Amino acid sequence: MTPTPAATVNQTHFQIAGQTNFYRGKVREVYYFGNQLALIASDRISAFDVILPRTIPHKGQILNQIAVYFLKNTADIVPNWLEKQIHPQVSVGKAAQPLPIEVVVRGYLAGHAWRTYASGKRELCGETLPEGLKQNDKLPTPIITPSTKAQEGHDEDISKAEILAQGLVSPQDYAQIEKYALALFERGSQMAAERGLILVDTKYEFGKYQDEAGNSQIILIDEVHTPDSSRYFYAEGYEQRQEKGEKQKQLSKEFVREWLIENGFQGRAGESVPPMTDAIVLHISQRYQELYEQVVGEKFVPAAGENLLLDIETALRSYFEQK
Repeated sequence: MTPTPAATVNQTHFQIAGQTNFYRGKVREVYYFGNQLALIASDRISAFDVILPRTIPHKGQILNQIAVYFLKNTADIVPNWLEKQIHPQVSVGKAAQPLPIEVVVRGYLAGHAWRTYASGKRELCGETLPEGLKQNDKLPTPIITPSTKAQEGHDEDISKAEILAQGLVSPQDYAQIEKYALALFERGSQMAAERGLILVDTKYEFGKYQDEAGNSQIILIDEVHTPDSSRYFYAEGYEQRQEKGEKQKQLSKEFVREWLIENGFQGRAGESVPPMTDAIVLHISQRYQELYEQVVGEKFVPAAGENLLLDIETALRSYFEQK
């Protein structure tokens, strides 16, 4: 008999003293307090830019804690938004003006890049891919394949040339985020290797933060190197699986996408999300816990407390209303 899934956080509807704005993304709830924000990692899950109908126990805590782990371990490369974690699912920090692109770095031919390549195309976001590659092969060097940031619907591929031509980001700012992104990917790859993993691809988001003195700087925002934003392979056996043409053993959200594809859903018009049974929900939750423990190297400990929503609200009020 499948156990009943644990309590989850789907949406929040708090009103906190000093709150100046609120934004709900696909997965995160963001409360603004002037030039500060509180980011709540909900237990929602999205795939193909569609929010799936059921929440995943512990997913928000896992995402938040992995993001905090990597933000702290990459702060020497690029300044970031994080100031403090006030609850297992909540972090607070700087409120920046997001740049309107996502910076996707790919070291291997997997996921969307492979699907594009398999369709016969040899160019992705202005980057030319060599002939003769197989799925999950390592690329000669990591490439940047940006995408637009859609408020609704699907993000769209875009090239560096198009970004600059449309004035989405200035040439100076693009050069900076390109440098940051490649350095972050190198650090993430090194940290993954130490845990027996390969960082396959990932996305980064950047924003402009202006301090009280009026000084502006580009900072890393949102999550970094989490299972929602990154794809990992197990390093052990990678070469052998490639030689045999076998699927790679991976830790990422790709297994959710594969399950959806197998059941006839890729987010296209007219398609319906397949039923998410308790067994599927628990399986996804267990895979996220596995990724946390593999990436961070610590046992996952679910947040204590009887009421997640109340605990989160209490943490927010304690931090912002008593300042």
